[in-house]
Amino acid sequence: MSTLIQPARRGFLSTSGKTALSVAALGLLAGRSDLASAASGNAAGDVAILNVALGLEHEAINAYQLGAGSGLLQKPVLDVAVLFQSHHKGHRDALIATIEKLGGTPVKEKSLDEYARALKADTLKNQADVLSLAARLELGATNAYLGVIPSFKDAQLAQVAGRLAADETMHWTALSSALGRSLPGGALSFGA
Repeated sequence: MSTLIQPARRGFLSTSGKTALSVAALGLLAGRSDLASAASGNAAGDVAILNVALGLEHEAINAYQLGAGSGLLQKPVLDVAVLFQSHHKGHRDALIATIEKLGGTPVKEKSLDEYARALKADTLKNQADVLSLAARLELGATNAYLGVIPSFKDAQLAQVAGRLAADETMHWTALSSALGRSLPGGALSFGA
């Protein structure tokens, strides 16, 4: 995942000035499984992880909105971007419903301008730039979802995270193909 995207994703973790991320989820997202395994987990931990996922979905929805509104995408690519955005809206809606069902408060979406600044949308000059940004976000989301699966105390939530990771991987694969990039040469390429 690009370091450009990391700070923006961390920004999703706060609501009303309170950190909504558990130590376990923070450890996993930072690549520190030792911190994650040392933290205790419960439904509140699952809600915190789901809120991180929701933040990723808010970011993806807005990134695709920025791409679609940029005028840089040609018609067939624009259609795919809108399709992928609809997938992320479905993910968002499912995550919000689950968070609320677990008694949590869903993390709020930022303004489109905030996403534009965080994602440096002003640097997008052509279709390849837009697709590259989207591919980086999709790969980051894939790895984040795969990374948190072991943290869920509820096996059904782990299964949903796996399904979300599959969607993100499919998006990354399509975007990489559109950019003419090679697929990973080795096995177990994602989630590491």
